[in-house]
Amino acid sequence: MSVKQNHVSQKISRRGFSVMACLAGASLAANRGLSADERASNAEHPLMPALRHAKSCLGKAQEMKGYECSFSKKEVVGNELISQTMNMKVRHEPFSVYMYFMEPSKGREVIFVEGKNDNKLQVHETGLAALIGTLTLSPEDSRVMAENRYPITKAGLKKMLESVVLQWEEETKYAETEVKYFEDAKVGDYKCRVIESSHPQPRKQFKFHMTRLWIDEKTGLAVRVQQFGFPKKKDAKPPMLEDYAFTAIKPEVRLSDRDFDVNNPSYNY
Repeated sequence: MSVKQNHVSQKISRRGFSVMACLAGASLAANRGLSADERASNAEHPLMPALRHAKSCLGKAQEMKGYECSFSKKEVVGNELISQTMNMKVRHEPFSVYMYFMEPSKGREVIFVEGKNDNKLQVHETGLAALIGTLTLSPEDSRVMAENRYPITKAGLKKMLESVVLQWEEETKYAETEVKYFEDAKVGDYKCRVIESSHPQPRKQFKFHMTRLWIDEKTGLAVRVQQFGFPKKKDAKPPMLEDYAFTAIKPEVRLSDRDFDVNNPSYNY
């Protein structure tokens, strides 16, 4: 990852600076005469600006009726690091997913349509496993979850953003949060800005030590989320638990029921 921290690199116009100064002056005036505790209660939680960015990204994802993309993920399942890359189609209404695996298990296909097929996956395997025919599995079947931290019902940009928003909303209830902003990061061909939140000490209310949200500067879409656990030793690097990246996003495609049908002649079911 190539990331350059952006401390004060943003240019502020004179007018913008004046507005900010007035707001700061108003805030100072409003805080005069307050106790230290009262002033602290008026201060905005450091996650609030990050949360507003995340909600803006979620809004952009919600605007898309559907899209095609390349999706890569690295996640710890049990004690094993699972890495997968696939081409994916996602439709929001009804929630539908088609996955074509590139690596590993090249050629594996998975279809899920909310409200159809008893809300189960339609899986086409490769090699000798393909002789069995189409497998119908629950999204939380142990065979499925052996390779996934989350069921397919949590797949896609929108679901990913909803998870981050819920996480940060919950974390605004607590202190011990540091937020940093970075620029000049790359995800595929996307030039991104990165928001990083972290917590210095493990607490029961913090599921992750550090979260990174990668936002494409051109479209405003969040294209990557990384989650890190708390390091087991002092000064050790935090272990990566989740890394989800979306590239080659095509939001202009028109997806139909045919795209999520095992009878599609373009598929190998």
